[in-house]
Amino acid sequence: MTTAAPQAHADETGRRRLFIRTWGCQMNVYDSARMADVLAPLGYAPAAAPEAADMVILNTCHIREKASEKLFSELGRLRTTKREREAAGGRMVLAVAGCVAQAEGAEITARAPWVDIVLGPQTYHRLPEMVARAARAGGAVIETSFPVEAKFDHLPEAAAPPGVTAFLTVQEGCDKFCSFCVVPYTRGAEFSRPAAAVIAEARRQVARGAREITLLGQNVNAYHGEGPDGATWGLGRLLRDLAEIPGLLRLRYTTSHPRDMDRDLIAAHRDLPSLMPFLHLPVQSGSDRVLAAMNRGHTVADFLRVVDRLRAARPDLALSSDFIAGHPGETAADFDATLRLVERVGFAQAFSFKYSPRPGTPAAGAPHPVPEAEKEARLATLQALLRAQQDGFNRSRVGTTLPVLFTGPGRHPGQVAGRSPWLQPVHVPGPAGLVGSVAAVAVLAAHPNSLAGTLAPGAADHPHRQPEQEPAPA
Repeated sequence: MTTAAPQAHADETGRRRLFIRTWGCQMNVYDSARMADVLAPLGYAPAAAPEAADMVILNTCHIREKASEKLFSELGRLRTTKREREAAGGRMVLAVAGCVAQAEGAEITARAPWVDIVLGPQTYHRLPEMVARAARAGGAVIETSFPVEAKFDHLPEAAAPPGVTAFLTVQEGCDKFCSFCVVPYTRGAEFSRPAAAVIAEARRQVARGAREITLLGQNVNAYHGEGPDGATWGLGRLLRDLAEIPGLLRLRYTTSHPRDMDRDLIAAHRDLPSLMPFLHLPVQSGSDRVLAAMNRGHTVADFLRVVDRLRAARPDLALSSDFIAGHPGETAADFDATLRLVERVGFAQAFSFKYSPRPGTPAAGAPHPVPEAEKEARLATLQALLRAQQDGFNRSRVGTTLPVLFTGPGRHPGQVAGRSPWLQPVHVPGPAGLVGSVAAVAVLAAHPNSLAGTLAPGAADHPHRQPEQEPAPA
């Protein structure tokens, strides 16, 4: 039986409580924050846990393995919470958002009829309307269309401070149609926000305390927004304007595609000190045969040329990447070619997964699937090599002095934590007053996923001053 969703009740102060659980990429993190902004005028304030919330949103990601299973497992737990709330005379609105909602909206309402709202990533600006409709409806409200209007034109200004680091979506969607990927089907065609809107949002984020901004997009370096001058701006041009914002100390962007790494963007890495020397550039495979089967649109040689040009422009650049082990049709020789590519390039960090079929994608029905045991063995070999490279890169920082942007307290009392230019977490003894500033840190030790050090002499007296960065190994 379908449970209708009346408006969430308000407490004695008029506040409602909102809990959002976010899975997946940084774009989902950004989207979750904007959903909170959209609902704030209705009186929703953050809740610490689902049990304390009048509305729960599960913001899903379809990229990771077993995404649907994780969602339905969570929905099963929330069904009990929702029933307990109703038995006590209260109400809970339960919504599923994001890419799994976009791809599997009908199945979600069929398997979990206690869900009140299902919405795709292009419709969350309509959440207040959906909440009102759910209060009147006798069943779930489903919004998984790709509306003509740009959702960014309908979003309010962010209500909550972003913190020292902030995400800013500049581009959505993908036109690449890689064989294994659902993004073109869940996020739609490539769309770039106007440069003036991006710059205005960045200025607001800096005014509220952000010192580092990461530009987001499914294909962020395919950005082609309208500039204030009426011309089409690429990502390099946009970064140059953002770098002029007073108080913005650092810029990053993710995720990129090798086909869209143009000369102007590469030159921006050379010219902009605030553009950090760390780039996530997914390659997926080191075999031209597999890359063709994946419909990646580039060869291994193309990827290596891009890497060489980037490192010529910015010698201290470090790279991260994505890899898939066991794509349908991948042979042992193809996998060996991936290992050779990893050894040739050297990565400071990487994300690697065994191939997992996504319904509706071309690869899901491709012939010659790789046996599960073989996929697992290949992934273990690949991850061992990537981990060794990451460990080596982290150890190479020991004995150097790095500029660290401090973002908050450390793991232990008296510590502050921040990020190196290469996105490594760094922990040092130091005062809380360093948060929001850049200071020089002498690195004393490297751990698997972080660095430890001490403030360089005088560093605490001169925050925001960024010392010269030492080159990263090729």
